[in-house]
Amino acid sequence: MFDWQTIDCIFLDMDGTLLDLHFDDHFWQDFLPEAYASHHQLTIEQASRELAPKFEATKGTLDWYCVDYWSRELGLNVAELKNQVAHLIAIHDGVLEFLQRMRAQGKRLVLMTNAHPKVVALKMQHTGLQSQFDAIITSHQVGLPKENVEFWDRLQQHEPYDIQRTLFADDTLSVLQSAKRAGFTHLLHIGKPSSKRVTQLNPDFFSVPGFAQLLAELPDTENGISAAR
Repeated sequence: MFDWQTIDCIFLDMDGTLLDLHFDDHFWQDFLPEAYASHHQLTIEQASRELAPKFEATKGTLDWYCVDYWSRELGLNVAELKNQVAHLIAIHDGVLEFLQRMRAQGKRLVLMTNAHPKVVALKMQHTGLQSQFDAIITSHQVGLPKENVEFWDRLQQHEPYDIQRTLFADDTLSVLQSAKRAGFTHLLHIGKPSSKRVTQLNPDFFSVPGFAQLLAELPDTENGISAAR
């Protein structure tokens, strides 16, 4: 449970936290393998076998999130391919209302994402969410992915923050664990990152399916917003 009166700043992940991860799941698991197979004259099965070790080798690194890296590696324009399925980009229920309520409470809102700047631009174009944030920071600016505990120290150079008065929300457990090791005490886990996945709450963190459920636990009070589980 959070004492919202002690929180001045909120760091928010993008994919799976604010936005439906179905877009990314579909792109990497279905659309990209099909495009790769077509471009290199392979079957889907052959393409998937070639792609799997490439993906596995880069997980948890900046390359995993870099569309320029994958364009070079795969011989495809990955940014343009993402644009072809941009109609699947969607905001999770409750997100906009949550952001608006937090802004009304005077919280600083920062989008904190591993996504490549080109992907961030595409998703902001299709959602209009950029107007809700005081700042947008990508791991490519910082030079490390959020999974690396050193990310949070380097982040101070780009977005100075008081770790004791900052809440961080993410759907990826390895990222939340990294933030916890860095000293965050206010951590929020989103347990249903994709509309096509089942909810998986985690007992190690304050965990809710999404912001629609979180809003139900955030009654307005005379002194601000408080949370109860």
